[in-house]
Amino acid sequence: MASLADRVRGNGRIAAGLLFNLLVSICIVFLNKWIYVHHGFPNMSLTLVHFVVTWLGLYICQKLDIFAPKSLQPSKLLLLALSFCGFVVFTNLSLQNNTIGTYQLAKAMTTPVIIAIQTFCYQKSFSTRIRLTLIPITLGVILNSYYDVKFNFLGMVFAALGVLVTSLYQVWVGAKQHELQVNSMQLLYYQAPMSSAMLLIAVPFFEPVFGEGGIFGPWSLSALLMVLLSGVIAFMVNLSIYWIIGNTSPVTYNMFGHFKFCITLCGGHVLFRDPLSVTQGLGILCTLFGILAYTRFKLSEQEGSKSKLAQRP
Repeated sequence: MASLADRVRGNGRIAAGLLFNLLVSICIVFLNKWIYVHHGFPNMSLTLVHFVVTWLGLYICQKLDIFAPKSLQPSKLLLLALSFCGFVVFTNLSLQNNTIGTYQLAKAMTTPVIIAIQTFCYQKSFSTRIRLTLIPITLGVILNSYYDVKFNFLGMVFAALGVLVTSLYQVWVGAKQHELQVNSMQLLYYQAPMSSAMLLIAVPFFEPVFGEGGIFGPWSLSALLMVLLSGVIAFMVNLSIYWIIGNTSPVTYNMFGHFKFCITLCGGHVLFRDPLSVTQGLGILCTLFGILAYTRFKLSEQEGSKSKLAQRP
């Protein structure tokens, strides 16, 4: 009976962790969009706040022994820290300039781009059925973007740059974790302050610092509280992702991501009155089908590899 109670408690903790991640992941998208639409807070400055709060949060976590920092050479993380800046800035610019539906769907292109990078730059091979799933993913994104009545060319440029830099970042993170033998929190603990320093230097060249529209401008108390809350929630998103993967598996997190994908699309339509045509709806379904097929095939191939290794003498 005790073991059954332990299992129930364990499942309850996992369910609570998944629910918490769902809430903060959706909240950060809608809150950032609200800040851009209703307060006009500068993008790079908001990203800088996120990085600083994330680093402070990780500092507190390591003091509480939630993870143990590992000594790393900053020179080995320069490119990673720079790509971290680029992927968050461009992704936020995409959110600022596109509807939530287009922003969310464009992010789905990360999977095809990662496959292309690993194929052409790292000579990694993928099965035919994995490559075929890229067709519905790409077709769905094109359908949604083409028929988006709020189509924004600059927004699509930012979305494309965001996808490219995000894909490079994800590939490099995997490589660096393997090379340096660190987990995601240990890596982020060094990345966040380095990326903060880079943005601190870059912000004055692209955005006002003082006066109207600057990070130290005359913002209302509600705007400042929302920006600070956005930074705290961004940190909670990172922390909950780490906890979920550590207590379940990357596949569970990936599958749960599809659920968040659908809720975020619906939320954008309801909260921000983003228009949605029938063709866009078909595009969303097409992309979702491709993502689900990719996850299913990838999972079955991983299980097949494990069973082959287990059968070896």
